[in-house]
Amino acid sequence: MITDAQIHLWEIDRPERPWPKPLRGIPQREGGFPAEQALAEMDAAGVDRVVIVPAVVAGDRNEYALDVVAKYPERFAIMGRIDIDDPASEGMLATWKMQPNMLGIRLSGGTGWKQVADGTLEWLWAGCERFGIPIMMLPEPAVLPAIAEVAERHPALTLVLDHLALRLVEDGTAWDTLDATLALARFPRVHVKVSSIPNFSVEPFPHRDVEPHIRRVYDAYGPRRMFWGSDLTRLKGTYLDCFRLFRDEMPFLTTEDREWILGRGVAECLGWPEPR
Repeated sequence: MITDAQIHLWEIDRPERPWPKPLRGIPQREGGFPAEQALAEMDAAGVDRVVIVPAVVAGDRNEYALDVVAKYPERFAIMGRIDIDDPASEGMLATWKMQPNMLGIRLSGGTGWKQVADGTLEWLWAGCERFGIPIMMLPEPAVLPAIAEVAERHPALTLVLDHLALRLVEDGTAWDTLDATLALARFPRVHVKVSSIPNFSVEPFPHRDVEPHIRRVYDAYGPRRMFWGSDLTRLKGTYLDCFRLFRDEMPFLTTEDREWILGRGVAECLGWPEPR
């Protein structure tokens, strides 16, 4: 099973489900990105399943993602958004994974990363550790030492660093902070997404310039803690080429390595078994 560890799906702003005002970020594509459009791309590339990461522009809500998994339960699952500023959110953790195909929580744009360092998110780390809720996050590189402290305090907490926790720049300098990401490999429950990798290249496919960096990630984390993802709606290049980068390129990867990176690892980490 080929599993894409990250695609944003979202609806357009509408009265029944309004986006927060002022807007949190800018939509990556006009007109939303519905499940059916994602499925067409997935089928064309040979991707079986996708982890939905609800788009930040729609706010801390998961209704559309829940609609999608109800309609396509074998193709999609969710890393849902939660409002870290709402006191009621802590009480939602005990039943969080009882929602259909809800695998965990994702923290990203709009998150007050200073709250990672000042201790005010301790309720989230402790609760997710207690209830076995994985967390995907896209922290600023400067926050990674604080994330290391979280991993130290909560050894049973599963953390996944999106896009290798690199800066989202496309001029080749994103890799300058990779050492900070590799330093967290000492924690066995910290994982990384090798996602949106073509966006970090300054060369055309097959993006040979990223290969030495991915090799360093591989040496530090191993294939079982590396999850391929596309981040399709902001992807540079084609979806198929993004998939082929890990299916066909990276000559240091074995066949078994590719199985782990392209689906088996994220399925085991998040507890999303393959259909029987």
